[in-house]
Amino acid sequence: MKRTNISSGAKWESIVGYSRLVRVGDQIYVTGTTAIFPDGGHVGDGDAYAQACQAFRNIERALLQVGASFRDIVRTRMFVINNQRDWEAVGRAHAEFMGEVRPATSMVQVARLIEDWMLVEIEADAVVGAVL
Repeated sequence: MKRTNISSGAKWESIVGYSRLVRVGDQIYVTGTTAIFPDGGHVGDGDAYAQACQAFRNIERALLQVGASFRDIVRTRMFVINNQRDWEAVGRAHAEFMGEVRPATSMVQVARLIEDWMLVEIEADAVVGAVL
């Protein structure tokens, strides 16, 4: 079975040894994704909603590179550093991008993400051809 790895170019990929996305057959795994812009920099200092929206845009960009889309997503995981404060904002972004797809999901509070400005990180699993 063919394996395809997609890189986002994030500085951490070569340091840690991971890919933004791995596709094997019809299975796709998108690693934890944050509000980093493709050309560097980030969005949403102090704004979990803006960060979640950019994370979903980054996930979509990676999916498109392997012929997939949001409609193929079957599971998401959202890691938030302050659920009490930000769950509604992150949930609203999830609903805007995933509302029609309605994947299985989890939202988990974590102590910290890799950079101080990061408020949310999102993972996604997809199955190409999974029909709604």
